[in-house]
Amino acid sequence: MATRTSVYPMSGRDLLRRWGVVAAALVVAAITSATVLVFSAYKSFGSDTAAMMAAVLANRTGTRALVTPEMVVALPPPVQRYMRFSGVIGTAIPETVRLTQTGRIRSDAESSWMNFTATEVYSTDPPAFVWNVALPSDRMPLAIGRDFYVGGKGGIEIRFAAISPLAVATGPEIDQGAMMRFLNEMTWFPAALLGPGISWRGIDADTAEVTLTDRGRSVSAVMTFAADGRPTGFTAQRYRTVGSGYELATWSTPFTAFAEFDGVQVPSAGVGVWELPAGDLDYIEITVTSLEYDP
Repeated sequence: MATRTSVYPMSGRDLLRRWGVVAAALVVAAITSATVLVFSAYKSFGSDTAAMMAAVLANRTGTRALVTPEMVVALPPPVQRYMRFSGVIGTAIPETVRLTQTGRIRSDAESSWMNFTATEVYSTDPPAFVWNVALPSDRMPLAIGRDFYVGGKGGIEIRFAAISPLAVATGPEIDQGAMMRFLNEMTWFPAALLGPGISWRGIDADTAEVTLTDRGRSVSAVMTFAADGRPTGFTAQRYRTVGSGYELATWSTPFTAFAEFDGVQVPSAGVGVWELPAGDLDYIEITVTSLEYDP
């Protein structure tokens, strides 16, 4: 008997089912492609940042100068108290530093806070840093970025999913801001505040001006100290982003907690504040979770 072959077209239900399978396959393919693209972007950005950090940590000679009592006696009285409080007398000025942080950040008073985790490395001569940040955390990074001061140049780059730029900035104002940031963060390795490129000028019994000079340019800030020598404040003029440009504004970083790392007392928590005509803007809160000298 001859076998009959159906000549009737596919039913509407079967057609919809087949197109559903095709559509699902296309969606899966699109998601897979996007996942590969994002993963590749994270890997590329992370590799570039890691290379920058390795280059900063390579800025060492292996010969570290010791902080002597004679060096400290030559400083203004409040800075002498600061060095004694920090416990750096008799210790080596570190050539490189590595630390980790947690915190939260926002762009303005109307914006929501976003948590972050970060790793930062420094060299003290030449002055340089690279800040590697993940928001809200390195385990679940919706955005990643880096802030740096290397070779006398500063830069900021934050990317959503490592692809879409949220903030990218370079230029003279960013150079100044990054240099000022480095000077401020030297409070995490205070022995280096007695190293090359640093000068102090006493103002009164509890206040002194500190200046960092690098490649012919200088930035200065005023630091205040308590009776026991602990630093209580750091205030300076720093460029901030306003719209598509920049303006010079008063920037301060109150220190809110202290801890001992590698035998040295340093601020372990603090706040970044823009002191604006409309009122103070707290825009970042930071806690240091680990710190190593010459890692």
